Amino acid sequence: MKTLKLFFGFALLASVVTSCYVEEVVVVDQDPYVDPVPSISLNQLLSSYELWYVDINRSNAAGEHPFMQLAFTMSFRNGTVFANNNLVGIGDQGYGFGIDVGFYDAYNYVLDISHDLDGFNSFDVTQLSTTEIELYHPPTGVRYVLVGYQRNNFDYDLLFYENIHYFIQEYTAWEKVSTEGGSPNEFDNEDFLQFLPGGGDGNFRSSQDPVGSDIYDLYWDYTGIYNVDDVPGNGYLKYLTLDYDYLGNEYFELNVINDNRIELYHETSGTVYTFRGKGYIQYKNSRGKLRIPKATIEKQMKKISVL
Repeated sequence: MKTLKLFFGFALLASVVTSCYVEEVVVVDQDPYVDPVPSISLNQLLSSYELWYVDINRSNAAGEHPFMQLAFTMSFRNGTVFANNNLVGIGDQGYGFGIDVGFYDAYNYVLDISHDLDGFNSFDVTQLSTTEIELYHPPTGVRYVLVGYQRNNFDYDLLFYENIHYFIQEYTAWEKVSTEGGSPNEFDNEDFLQFLPGGGDGNFRSSQDPVGSDIYDLYWDYTGIYNVDDVPGNGYLKYLTLDYDYLGNEYFELNVINDNRIELYHETSGTVYTFRGKGYIQYKNSRGKLRIPKATIEKQMKKISVL
Protein backbone atom coordinates (compact mmCIF):
# COMPACT_ATOMS: atom_id res chain seq x y z
CA MET A 1 0.00 0.00 0.00
CA LYS A 2 2.83 2.45 0.80
CA THR A 3 4.53 1.51 -2.38
CA LEU A 4 1.42 2.35 -4.42
CA LYS A 5 1.00 5.72 -2.68
CA LEU A 6 4.60 6.57 -3.37
CA PHE A 7 4.17 5.77 -7.04
CA PHE A 8 1.10 7.98 -7.29
CA GLY A 9 3.01 10.75 -5.49
CA PHE A 10 5.79 10.78 -8.04
CA ALA A 11 3.23 10.71 -10.85
CA LEU A 12 1.39 13.69 -9.39
CA LEU A 13 4.63 15.65 -8.97
CA ALA A 14 5.66 14.96 -12.51
CA SER A 15 2.24 16.09 -13.73
CA VAL A 16 2.44 19.36 -11.80
CA VAL A 17 5.98 20.10 -12.97
CA THR A 18 5.06 19.36 -16.56
CA SER A 19 1.93 21.52 -16.49
CA CYS A 20 3.88 24.49 -15.09
CA TYR A 21 6.70 24.36 -17.64
CA VAL A 22 6.61 27.12 -20.29
CA GLU A 23 8.88 26.73 -23.30
CA GLU A 24 10.98 29.83 -23.99
CA VAL A 25 11.22 30.64 -27.69
CA VAL A 26 14.15 32.81 -28.73
CA VAL A 27 13.42 34.96 -31.82
CA VAL A 28 16.45 35.89 -33.87
CA ASP A 29 16.12 39.04 -36.06
CA GLN A 30 16.83 38.21 -39.71
CA ASP A 31 16.61 40.20 -42.94
CA PRO A 32 13.73 38.99 -45.09
CA TYR A 33 14.88 36.79 -47.94
CA VAL A 34 14.85 38.54 -51.27
CA ASP A 35 15.53 36.85 -54.57
CA PRO A 36 18.62 38.42 -56.14
CA VAL A 37 17.79 40.97 -58.85
CA PRO A 38 19.08 39.74 -62.21
CA SER A 39 21.82 41.99 -63.50
CA ILE A 40 23.08 42.42 -67.04
CA SER A 41 26.50 43.23 -68.36
CA LEU A 42 27.41 46.51 -70.03
CA ASN A 43 27.55 44.66 -73.33
CA GLN A 44 24.00 43.42 -72.83
CA LEU A 45 22.83 46.90 -71.84
CA LEU A 46 24.36 48.50 -74.94
CA SER A 47 22.83 45.91 -77.25
CA SER A 48 19.41 46.03 -75.57
CA TYR A 49 18.60 49.13 -77.64
CA GLU A 50 19.13 49.31 -81.39
CA LEU A 51 19.72 53.07 -81.40
CA TRP A 52 21.26 55.38 -78.81
CA TYR A 53 20.28 59.00 -79.48
CA VAL A 54 23.08 61.41 -78.56
CA ASP A 55 21.17 64.08 -76.61
CA ILE A 56 23.58 66.93 -77.26
CA ASN A 57 21.44 69.42 -75.32
CA ARG A 58 21.95 67.44 -72.11
CA SER A 59 25.60 66.74 -72.75
CA ASN A 60 28.46 68.92 -71.66
CA ALA A 61 30.19 68.70 -75.03
CA ALA A 62 32.59 71.24 -76.45
CA GLY A 63 34.15 69.54 -79.44
CA GLU A 64 36.75 67.34 -77.79
CA HIS A 65 35.27 64.21 -79.39
CA PRO A 66 34.17 65.00 -82.95
CA PHE A 67 32.84 61.51 -83.68
CA MET A 68 30.42 61.80 -80.75
CA GLN A 69 29.20 65.24 -81.75
CA LEU A 70 28.81 64.30 -85.40
CA ALA A 71 26.50 61.45 -84.46
CA PHE A 72 22.76 61.84 -84.10
CA THR A 73 22.52 58.20 -83.08
CA MET A 74 25.00 55.44 -82.25
CA SER A 75 24.55 51.68 -82.23
CA PHE A 76 26.69 48.97 -80.63
CA ARG A 77 26.34 45.65 -82.40
CA ASN A 78 28.64 42.67 -81.91
CA GLY A 79 31.75 44.81 -81.44
CA THR A 80 31.01 47.25 -84.27
CA VAL A 81 30.00 50.89 -83.75
CA PHE A 82 27.46 52.33 -86.19
CA ALA A 83 26.43 55.98 -86.39
CA ASN A 84 23.85 58.14 -88.13
CA ASN A 85 26.01 61.19 -88.83
CA ASN A 86 23.88 62.52 -91.70
CA LEU A 87 20.27 63.58 -91.95
CA VAL A 88 20.21 62.87 -95.68
CA GLY A 89 18.97 59.30 -95.92
CA ILE A 90 18.45 58.87 -92.18
CA GLY A 91 16.22 55.92 -91.41
CA ASP A 92 17.25 54.18 -94.64
CA GLN A 93 21.03 54.24 -94.55
CA GLY A 94 22.37 51.00 -93.11
CA TYR A 95 18.81 49.79 -92.38
CA GLY A 96 18.44 52.69 -89.95
CA PHE A 97 21.72 52.09 -88.11
CA GLY A 98 23.78 54.40 -90.32
CA ILE A 99 27.37 53.61 -91.25
CA ASP A 100 30.16 51.54 -89.69
CA VAL A 101 32.51 53.99 -87.95
CA GLY A 102 34.70 51.76 -85.76
CA PHE A 103 34.65 49.07 -83.09
CA TYR A 104 34.18 48.88 -79.32
CA ASP A 105 34.84 46.80 -76.23
CA ALA A 106 32.72 46.94 -73.07
CA TYR A 107 33.64 45.55 -69.66
CA ASN A 108 32.54 46.34 -66.09
CA TYR A 109 31.49 50.00 -66.41
CA VAL A 110 33.97 50.99 -69.11
CA LEU A 111 33.32 51.48 -72.83
CA ASP A 112 36.33 51.63 -75.16
CA ILE A 113 35.65 53.02 -78.64
CA SER A 114 38.17 52.91 -81.47
CA HIS A 115 36.92 55.23 -84.18
CA ASP A 116 38.21 54.60 -87.69
CA LEU A 117 39.54 58.14 -88.05
CA ASP A 118 39.38 59.80 -84.62
CA GLY A 119 41.22 57.05 -82.77
CA PHE A 120 40.80 55.49 -79.32
CA ASN A 121 38.74 56.87 -76.43
CA SER A 122 37.69 55.27 -73.16
CA PHE A 123 34.49 56.26 -71.32
CA ASP A 124 33.11 55.47 -67.89
CA VAL A 125 29.47 54.44 -68.21
CA THR A 126 26.71 55.28 -65.74
CA GLN A 127 23.15 54.02 -66.19
CA LEU A 128 20.86 56.98 -65.46
CA SER A 129 17.57 55.13 -66.00
CA THR A 130 16.18 52.14 -67.85
CA THR A 131 16.59 54.03 -71.14
CA GLU A 132 19.47 56.44 -70.49
CA ILE A 133 23.21 56.17 -69.99
CA GLU A 134 25.98 58.71 -69.52
CA LEU A 135 29.41 58.40 -71.09
CA TYR A 136 32.10 60.23 -69.13
CA HIS A 137 35.59 60.84 -70.48
CA PRO A 138 37.90 61.27 -67.44
CA PRO A 139 40.84 63.01 -69.15
CA THR A 140 38.65 65.86 -70.50
CA GLY A 141 35.68 65.83 -68.14
CA VAL A 142 33.26 65.66 -71.08
CA ARG A 143 29.94 63.89 -70.56
CA TYR A 144 27.48 62.65 -73.18
CA VAL A 145 23.92 61.53 -72.45
CA LEU A 146 22.57 58.75 -74.68
CA VAL A 147 18.90 57.70 -74.84
CA GLY A 148 17.96 54.21 -76.01
CA TYR A 149 15.36 53.42 -78.70
CA GLN A 150 14.38 50.61 -81.01
CA ARG A 151 14.29 51.40 -84.72
CA ASN A 152 10.55 50.81 -84.97
CA ASN A 153 9.73 53.45 -82.33
CA PHE A 154 12.36 56.05 -83.17
CA ASP A 155 10.98 59.21 -84.80
CA TYR A 156 13.41 59.81 -87.66
CA ASP A 157 11.16 62.55 -89.08
CA LEU A 158 11.15 64.52 -85.84
CA LEU A 159 14.94 64.26 -85.60
CA PHE A 160 15.22 65.48 -89.19
CA TYR A 161 13.05 68.57 -88.77
CA GLU A 162 14.54 69.51 -85.42
CA ASN A 163 17.96 69.68 -87.07
CA ILE A 164 17.26 71.33 -90.43
CA HIS A 165 20.12 73.79 -89.84
CA TYR A 166 22.50 70.80 -90.02
CA PHE A 167 20.71 69.16 -92.95
CA ILE A 168 21.35 72.10 -95.31
CA GLN A 169 25.09 71.79 -94.57
CA GLU A 170 25.20 68.26 -96.01
CA TYR A 171 25.59 69.39 -99.62
CA THR A 172 28.52 71.30 -101.07
CA ALA A 173 26.06 73.68 -102.74
CA TRP A 174 22.36 74.18 -103.39
CA GLU A 175 21.53 75.00 -107.01
CA LYS A 176 18.38 76.92 -107.97
CA VAL A 177 16.20 74.85 -110.29
CA SER A 178 13.03 76.94 -110.48
CA THR A 179 11.56 80.37 -109.73
CA GLU A 180 7.79 80.73 -109.54
CA GLY A 181 5.57 83.80 -109.22
CA GLY A 182 6.25 86.89 -107.19
CA SER A 183 7.66 90.28 -108.06
CA PRO A 184 11.25 90.84 -109.27
CA ASN A 185 13.80 91.22 -106.48
CA GLU A 186 17.55 91.01 -105.91
CA PHE A 187 17.46 87.40 -104.78
CA ASP A 188 16.34 86.39 -108.28
CA ASN A 189 20.01 86.68 -109.25
CA GLU A 190 21.25 84.19 -106.65
CA ASP A 191 21.68 80.80 -108.36
CA PHE A 192 23.70 78.94 -105.72
CA LEU A 193 23.70 78.81 -101.91
CA GLN A 194 26.17 77.17 -99.58
CA PHE A 195 25.71 76.60 -95.84
CA LEU A 196 28.77 76.09 -93.65
CA PRO A 197 29.30 75.42 -89.94
CA GLY A 198 30.13 78.56 -88.00
CA GLY A 199 28.81 81.20 -85.62
CA GLY A 200 25.15 80.95 -84.71
CA ASP A 201 23.49 78.38 -86.94
CA GLY A 202 26.31 78.79 -89.44
CA ASN A 203 27.79 80.82 -92.26
CA PHE A 204 26.39 80.95 -95.76
CA ARG A 205 27.62 82.04 -99.18
CA SER A 206 25.76 82.83 -102.38
CA SER A 207 26.83 82.85 -106.00
CA GLN A 208 25.39 84.42 -109.15
CA ASP A 209 27.22 82.01 -111.44
CA PRO A 210 24.85 80.55 -114.05
CA VAL A 211 22.90 77.39 -113.28
CA GLY A 212 24.86 74.36 -114.42
CA SER A 213 28.24 75.71 -113.28
CA ASP A 214 30.73 73.37 -111.60
CA ILE A 215 29.93 73.58 -107.88
CA TYR A 216 33.61 73.19 -107.02
CA ASP A 217 34.56 76.21 -109.13
CA LEU A 218 31.95 78.77 -108.08
CA TYR A 219 32.69 82.41 -107.35
CA TRP A 220 30.94 83.35 -104.12
CA ASP A 221 29.63 86.88 -104.50
CA TYR A 222 28.17 87.33 -101.03
CA THR A 223 28.69 85.94 -97.54
CA GLY A 224 26.85 86.21 -94.25
CA ILE A 225 25.27 84.28 -91.40
CA TYR A 226 22.16 82.17 -91.69
CA ASN A 227 19.66 81.22 -89.03
CA VAL A 228 16.86 78.64 -88.95
CA ASP A 229 13.92 79.17 -86.59
CA ASP A 230 10.80 77.18 -85.75
CA VAL A 231 7.38 78.16 -87.06
CA PRO A 232 4.94 78.08 -84.11
CA GLY A 233 2.39 75.32 -84.51
CA ASN A 234 4.05 73.76 -87.56
CA GLY A 235 6.87 71.30 -86.95
CA TYR A 236 7.44 70.76 -90.68
CA LEU A 237 8.01 74.38 -91.68
CA LYS A 238 10.94 76.64 -90.73
CA TYR A 239 11.96 80.25 -91.08
CA LEU A 240 15.29 80.86 -92.82
CA THR A 241 17.09 84.18 -92.38
CA LEU A 242 20.02 85.08 -94.60
CA ASP A 243 21.93 87.90 -92.92
CA TYR A 244 24.06 89.39 -95.71
CA ASP A 245 27.13 91.27 -94.51
CA TYR A 246 26.37 95.01 -94.85
CA LEU A 247 23.42 94.31 -97.19
CA GLY A 248 20.59 93.54 -94.78
CA ASN A 249 18.52 90.40 -94.36
CA GLU A 250 16.43 88.20 -96.60
CA TYR A 251 13.59 86.19 -95.02
CA PHE A 252 12.12 82.92 -96.27
CA GLU A 253 9.81 80.12 -95.28
CA LEU A 254 11.87 76.94 -95.64
CA ASN A 255 10.06 73.78 -96.69
CA VAL A 256 11.88 70.48 -97.24
CA ILE A 257 10.49 68.63 -100.26
CA ASN A 258 12.75 65.60 -99.93
CA ASP A 259 16.36 64.72 -99.01
CA ASN A 260 17.61 66.55 -102.10
CA ARG A 261 15.27 69.51 -102.62
CA ILE A 262 14.19 72.49 -100.56
CA GLU A 263 11.67 75.23 -101.26
CA LEU A 264 12.20 78.84 -100.19
CA TYR A 265 9.21 81.16 -100.10
CA HIS A 266 10.40 84.79 -100.22
CA GLU A 267 7.86 86.60 -98.07
CA THR A 268 8.63 90.10 -99.32
CA SER A 269 8.19 89.39 -103.04
CA GLY A 270 5.91 86.35 -102.87
CA THR A 271 8.36 84.31 -104.95
CA VAL A 272 8.89 80.57 -104.51
CA TYR A 273 12.41 79.26 -105.22
CA THR A 274 13.32 75.59 -105.45
CA PHE A 275 16.92 74.44 -104.87
CA ARG A 276 18.48 71.02 -105.22
CA GLY A 277 21.47 69.77 -103.27
CA LYS A 278 24.66 68.96 -105.17
CA GLY A 279 27.83 67.35 -103.85
CA TYR A 280 26.55 65.22 -100.96
CA ILE A 281 28.97 65.20 -97.99
CA GLN A 282 28.99 61.99 -95.96
CA TYR A 283 30.23 62.69 -92.45
CA LYS A 284 32.44 60.12 -90.86
CA ASN A 285 35.28 62.04 -89.30
CA SER A 286 35.66 65.53 -87.86
CA ARG A 287 35.01 67.24 -91.20
CA GLY A 288 31.87 69.34 -91.27
CA LYS A 289 29.32 70.07 -88.57
CA LEU A 290 29.81 69.54 -84.88
CA ARG A 291 26.51 69.53 -83.04
CA ILE A 292 26.43 71.93 -80.12
CA PRO A 293 23.73 72.53 -77.48
CA LYS A 294 20.98 75.02 -78.32
CA ALA A 295 21.97 77.07 -75.28
CA THR A 296 25.43 77.55 -76.82
CA ILE A 297 23.89 78.60 -80.15
CA GLU A 298 21.71 81.16 -78.37
CA LYS A 299 24.75 82.64 -76.62
CA GLN A 300 26.57 82.92 -79.94
CA MET A 301 23.59 84.62 -81.55
CA LYS A 302 23.42 87.18 -78.71
CA LYS A 303 27.10 88.04 -79.23
CA ILE A 304 26.56 88.43 -82.97
CA SER A 305 23.54 90.72 -82.46
CA VAL A 306 25.63 93.01 -80.24
CA LEU A 307 28.40 93.42 -82.83
